[in-house]
Amino acid sequence: MSEKRNLFKFFQNDVGLLCSQYADGVQLKLVQGQTNINYGAIYENVVAQELHAHGWDLYYFTNKKQGELDFLLERDDKIVPVEVKSGKDYERHNALTNVMNNTEYGIENAIVLCNDNLRVVGKVMYAPVYMLMFIQKQSKPTSLIYSPDLTKLV
Repeated sequence: MSEKRNLFKFFQNDVGLLCSQYADGVQLKLVQGQTNINYGAIYENVVAQELHAHGWDLYYFTNKKQGELDFLLERDDKIVPVEVKSGKDYERHNALTNVMNNTEYGIENAIVLCNDNLRVVGKVMYAPVYMLMFIQKQSKPTSLIYSPDLTKLV
């Protein structure tokens, strides 16, 4: 309900094209497996592309006091923040912690996509980035009236 049209982020609709646009030959570093690359923007773009492919509307949150959250998903009339972390300090997420501790928001659960195994700590689920494919949008039934097929009873 507080969507603002003048606050937005840009994402490339093709991660390969995004990597090719980076300076300093990042595409070759990726292929060569170099680990000194800041994957943050690439991971965030991958997540945006995958969420959009699954039908999610892409929203983010920014507040001077709370910080910035990468994505907000609405599921079952509740907000689920999603943070994308590419580094080793994925458990350090100040904005997510601030929002989770703010009782006004009523956030019950959050997801941090990272380079580690699946585990849950308190209200936060840490999941490997590849598990993003399982964050599916639940479709609402077109009709709540069910009509059984009784033709086989005759």
